[in-house]
Amino acid sequence: MIPTQFAYVAPTSVEEALAALAEHGDEAKILAGGQSLLPVLRMRLNAPEVVIDIGKIDSLREIRDEGDSISIGAMATYAQILGDAGIRDSLSLLHKAITEVADPQIRHRGTLGGALVHADPAGDCGAPTLALEADLVIQGPGGERTVAATDFFEDLFTTAVGEDEILTAVRFRKHDGWGSHYEKFVRVAHQWPIVSVAAAVKVDGGTISEARIGLVNMGSTALRATATEQALVGQQATEDGVRAACDLAAQGTNPPSDLNGDAAYRSHLATVLTRRAVLKAAGSS
Repeated sequence: MIPTQFAYVAPTSVEEALAALAEHGDEAKILAGGQSLLPVLRMRLNAPEVVIDIGKIDSLREIRDEGDSISIGAMATYAQILGDAGIRDSLSLLHKAITEVADPQIRHRGTLGGALVHADPAGDCGAPTLALEADLVIQGPGGERTVAATDFFEDLFTTAVGEDEILTAVRFRKHDGWGSHYEKFVRVAHQWPIVSVAAAVKVDGGTISEARIGLVNMGSTALRATATEQALVGQQATEDGVRAACDLAAQGTNPPSDLNGDAAYRSHLATVLTRRAVLKAAGSS
């Protein structure tokens, strides 16, 4: 289908983009990489009067090493992130998850910031962002504010970014010395995950000292498997050592039921995939 007619604005600074948002209000939509918005427009599921393309704001594409953390601009593409040695070494979980996003064409156009603001609970980026306990930088008329990943995802396709605000960066503390793994279960290649698990694990002398687990498609938002995280601490990094903790992975979740599987099936998958992800992460630490 062809989208309905809309005006097109391409600001070159965050300030210009915010001014355009203020002028057009809820009749405007932000265009980042376009991999989520453009299909929605083509199917006429949304018909904004104005599309504000932030792709010409160069500052939003920067990836900066800030010492103990790495700041990724909201418009940094997946391909940029995958090509960054610092992210590969210090944020290996994010790197592994993004490797699993769709196909090379989409990874060269899609952006981390766009995916996080779109907040699809079946998206690959939310779980590692939660597991790595990122901070998200949001700018609006009142200035800049920072929101923890745990407070960012509010509901289905809903985040802490207001209608008059823009996500400008995602800041990750480096996880040097942590093992990581992203375990994704699909029926066919490049499908949205039926369930995925993002695991970051720190092992000292064969014993798990810290664990962070993010879940994909187990509720209306990306989720942390906090019961499993807590139960893993102090356990031996072996299959027998982690089994009981990983069996708690679905606790507190509300997985959907659809043609790919019902809620009970996803709950079972979550425990199996969590065990696999934790063991592989522990082995890579």
